[in-house]
Amino acid sequence: MTDSLPISETFTSIQGEGKHTGVPSWFCRLSGCNLRCTWCDTPYASWKPEHTKRTIESLIEEAKASGVQHAVLTGGEPMIFDQLVPLSNQLAELGFIITIETAGTVTLPGLSCHLMSLSPKLANSTPHNDPRDPKGTWVLHHEDTRLNYNSINELIASTPDRQLKFVVKSPSDLVEIDAVLGELTGYQPRDIMLMPEGVAIPDRDSIQWILDECIARNWTYCPRLHITLFGDTRGT
Repeated sequence: MTDSLPISETFTSIQGEGKHTGVPSWFCRLSGCNLRCTWCDTPYASWKPEHTKRTIESLIEEAKASGVQHAVLTGGEPMIFDQLVPLSNQLAELGFIITIETAGTVTLPGLSCHLMSLSPKLANSTPHNDPRDPKGTWVLHHEDTRLNYNSINELIASTPDRQLKFVVKSPSDLVEIDAVLGELTGYQPRDIMLMPEGVAIPDRDSIQWILDECIARNWTYCPRLHITLFGDTRGT
C-alpha cells in the first residue's frame, strides 16, 4: 500500500519537549525503528512495534479535525518511511507547522519540516545486556549506526530551525556530547538541549549537574512536560 504508513498512535495533546514545549499539537507516531535504545520510552514503536496501516488521506483528515496548528511526526524513526514525504508535504500545504523527531541517522529528500528535532544517540543508549537482545545482535547494529554525522549535518542545513536533544545519564556523557558537536555545523548554543534519562519526574538533586552545565554553556535544559502532566502514558 504505497499511500499508507504503519502508525503506532495518533493523538492531540501538547508538545512536552523542546522549543515548542506547551504548544497544542497533533502527534503522528510511526511504528518501526532502525535503532534499539535500551532506555527507549516508546518500545511499542521500536522493540516490539505495534501498528495499524493508515492511509495518508485518513491521517490528513484527522490532522485537520484536530483543530491545532502544529503537527509532530515522530516514532520510532519516522525517517525510514518514504511516505513521510507526501504526508509532511500535505500537512504543510494545509498550513501546519511541522516538527519531525528523529535520531538523524538517515535523510529523506523532499520533506516539509519547520523544526528538525534531532536526538543523536550517545553510547548510553546501546542495549548492552538488555534481555530483549539476548544474542547481542542489536548491540552491534545499534553501536555501528547510532551516529551519522553526514546525515545530521544535512538535516540541520535543510530546515529553517533545529534542535539537538541529548539524553544524558551522567556527567561522563558530556565528553561524548562535545565530541559529537565537534563533528556538526550550522547550530547555535540555544539549539543544544540536555534531557535527563527516564520516564519519571527526576529528583532535583539528580539533575543539578545538568542545570549547571546548561547555565555554563548557554544550552537548554529540556524537561518532559508531558511526563509531569500525564505520567508515562500513551496518547499524551
